[in-house]
Amino acid sequence: MKKLSLLLISFLFISLAVNAQEFNYIGVKKCTMCHKTEKQGSQLSIWEKSKHAEAYKTLQSAEADKIAADLGHTTKAVETEACLKCHATGYNVPEARLEKGFNIADGVQCETCHGAGKDYSPMKVMKDKDAAIAAGLILWADMAAIEAQCRTCHNEESPTYKEFKFAESFKLIEHNIPKE
Repeated sequence: MKKLSLLLISFLFISLAVNAQEFNYIGVKKCTMCHKTEKQGSQLSIWEKSKHAEAYKTLQSAEADKIAADLGHTTKAVETEACLKCHATGYNVPEARLEKGFNIADGVQCETCHGAGKDYSPMKVMKDKDAAIAAGLILWADMAAIEAQCRTCHNEESPTYKEFKFAESFKLIEHNIPKE
């Protein structure tokens, strides 16, 4: 538990430092211009088959509105910050930081875990790992750090929480770039 707490605190400080620079969000379509091919790891098709791709859409249902209302919210689930924080990338970002083509309906997409991509997405930046990180790319040090990120949403605070089995769940969304 101590280790997980330290990881969460570390993640918080890293996130605050990177996010303090206020990078712009570009949306999943821009990311997948490069990250859709088999050579790159077919990240697009992995994401499209995932529940992350449908996360925002689940908030557009009568069932989601009932859950929000039962929790005391007076807005529809799709307009409720407590719901959006885990179902939508960029929900709380000023419009000026959302680039043309960004679509909140893409749900939990690349930039949720890897950071707002405008500054690191150009190919010349992505080819230099250190430059990409300096431009806002978040790369996870190890599986414990990835799990801590996942558990920021997959936890008991969720009104529909079911036991989160990280190892099983991660296999469904893992999307590494293959080593050459």
